[in-house]
Amino acid sequence: MSHATHPAPAASVTEVIVCTTCRPAGASRDAAAAGQVLLDSVRTLHGEDLRAGVRVRGIACMSGCSRACTVALQAAGKPTYYFGDLLADPETAAQVLACAGLHARSADGALPRSERPERLRSGILAKLPPFLSAVVA
Repeated sequence: MSHATHPAPAASVTEVIVCTTCRPAGASRDAAAAGQVLLDSVRTLHGEDLRAGVRVRGIACMSGCSRACTVALQAAGKPTYYFGDLLADPETAAQVLACAGLHARSADGALPRSERPERLRSGILAKLPPFLSAVVA
């Protein structure tokens, strides 16, 4: 009798989503968007330190235009955090990745203010509850 092999369930992965079109008020349209600059910095640092449980991607416009730059952290079964007013520099990129690591390692995804890196202690635009699976009536 043959026994089917089932793959192990996937570990929870925290996804860092950076808005690639974010531009602070008054920023020139001739220069690269600050959001793209931030994404490039996050990707560079993530590539140097492939943190377990963290994935990075960019997306055009997360509708936080007045609060540029914006970043979201999301994972299955955990709250989604949406941050704004971030600088597009390597220090912010490092702190975004550090915060994503906290989110990935947290069983419930909670990110208490006192435990978040300095640049992510304020500027939360939203904290959304985890997605609920469809309920069978």
